[in-house]
Amino acid sequence: MMKKALLSLIVAGAMVAGANAKTLVVYFSATGNTRRLAQTAAQALGADIAEIVPKVPYSTADLDGYDPKSRSARECNDASARPELAGQIDTSGYDEIVLAFPIWWYNAPKIVWTFVESGGLAGKKVVPICTSGGAGPERALADFRRLAPNADWRNGSYFPASATAAEVKRFLESALK
Repeated sequence: MMKKALLSLIVAGAMVAGANAKTLVVYFSATGNTRRLAQTAAQALGADIAEIVPKVPYSTADLDGYDPKSRSARECNDASARPELAGQIDTSGYDEIVLAFPIWWYNAPKIVWTFVESGGLAGKKVVPICTSGGAGPERALADFRRLAPNADWRNGSYFPASATAAEVKRFLESALK
């Protein structure tokens, strides 16, 4: 009887801890599509939100996917590229991070890699979500697990621009369990 009561308290405590987990949605958006997804996620979860801002903003020419000499193409093709952040995002008060980003050349932009390496993600549940022309976050997730191995990386998802708040919420609540 005593063991059952103790087990019930432990399970209930874990459930309450999960229900009271503080969540931060961190996002990078060059064109606004990912910003909308991040805002939807933050509203759906009642989470705080923070933007990854590059110290040197991306211009339209920098984002030209048809120009192999554009800044974004050069960064994507350079494994050591780590664009500087305009400021650090404090993740210390959060248990869960939803990381939203676009897919560039089948991976996360290197500015997101900069955040992952410097974002204080150790011990936190982290769920990557992305916007793209159709590619998912699988390749980025593999890189993120290597860049921040002490984070609790959850499987992520791609969301089209037409994703509803209910769809985003359903996925994230499941991923953060």
